[in-house]
Amino acid sequence: MSARKPFSSRKPAERAILVGVALYGSDRFHTEDSLDEMAQLAETAGVIVVGRMVQARQVPDPKTFIGAGKTKEIAHRVKDSRADVVIFDEELTPAQARNLEAEFGRKVMDRSGVILDIFARRARSREAMTQVELAQLEYLYPRLTRQWKHLSRQEGGIGTRGPGETQLEVDRRLIRKKIDHLKEELLRIEKQRAVRRKVRRSFKRIALVGYTNAGKSSLLNALAHAETFVEDRLFATLDATIRQFRLEDEKALLIDTVGFIRKLPHDLVASFRSTLEETVESDILLHVVDISHPHFERQMETVVQVLGELGVKDRPAIQVFNKIDRVQDRGLLARLKQHYAPAVFTSATRGFGLDSLKEEIAEQLKKAEVEDSIEMPQDRFRTMAKIHTLASVLETAFHDGLVRIRFRATPDNAVRIRSMVEGDE
Repeated sequence: MSARKPFSSRKPAERAILVGVALYGSDRFHTEDSLDEMAQLAETAGVIVVGRMVQARQVPDPKTFIGAGKTKEIAHRVKDSRADVVIFDEELTPAQARNLEAEFGRKVMDRSGVILDIFARRARSREAMTQVELAQLEYLYPRLTRQWKHLSRQEGGIGTRGPGETQLEVDRRLIRKKIDHLKEELLRIEKQRAVRRKVRRSFKRIALVGYTNAGKSSLLNALAHAETFVEDRLFATLDATIRQFRLEDEKALLIDTVGFIRKLPHDLVASFRSTLEETVESDILLHVVDISHPHFERQMETVVQVLGELGVKDRPAIQVFNKIDRVQDRGLLARLKQHYAPAVFTSATRGFGLDSLKEEIAEQLKKAEVEDSIEMPQDRFRTMAKIHTLASVLETAFHDGLVRIRFRATPDNAVRIRSMVEGDE
């Protein structure tokens, strides 16, 4: 009698067909590139891609986005490939998703839904989990008219993690109440974060920004000799990571935040705004770019766009072209050095270019500093001590019971010093 195979409750990975749409005026090559990235997202979400299709249209069809003819074609492809889910590389309206599910007889997701699913998998801290849950509920709220039977605990699969598992039968009022509760929770977390940021004001703050998987965490580890989690996957880490590192004769803070990606859901950007405030309050940005990616300049454009939404597009920045060990074209490096300034070329994993990067950071921080002077009673010893922690004191002069201090500091710290002297802090 043969031995019985051990029972496994683990369900097989879902099979997906990807659908891209090239609208009038858009580049078909750009659509294919975006669909390649969608395939990476699907893989990160644990899905097996079994097919992909691209539809060219003048404008989206209001009922199905892709039109009746293409809908029937995809329905046949779904049946032939035994796909479990159809994933669109565009954001669908609730009505479009509902109509497509009826035509395909399968679950339908869009790019935003997949990204939210990945974030639900990656969230670890209380703040990240709260942010992701809020973004998911904001995304699900207008879609409550859909038939969510595929989100049952028994079925599982992509798009079912997080609140989707527990909010199947709730009505709009309860969803709205939950959203309000999560927003209040994030406000409490943000107040705690603001207190921690206030303590860190005495340090120079350098924020690493960049497209997801550009190597920001690896660069942070290399500069700060840290051991932050690194994985060659999209959105490997979500929480802001802050580490000290030595910069010339002083300590500075390196801040790593969640990576960006094209078509990032607006609800997600809004939910993670408190985390991204670390970027907003930094003195300088390190825009980390994966130079080995075939479309890295498009990725750079996406990062600049998100930074513009955060209001830090004009913040002093250094372009850090990472992963140069994977690039053979030296002419490319020369062109980028001429076109982007200031620019540094690194390989975080191999330690190339780190000294040059530190020198450039120090130089740009000095350029960003302002010189100012204040005058106050010379018995304000605590204020004088704080000024020494927030700025480089260039000159101190005493006369008639007053002290005049000339200093150099970051613009934010210069404002804070003047506020302290005038009694606002």
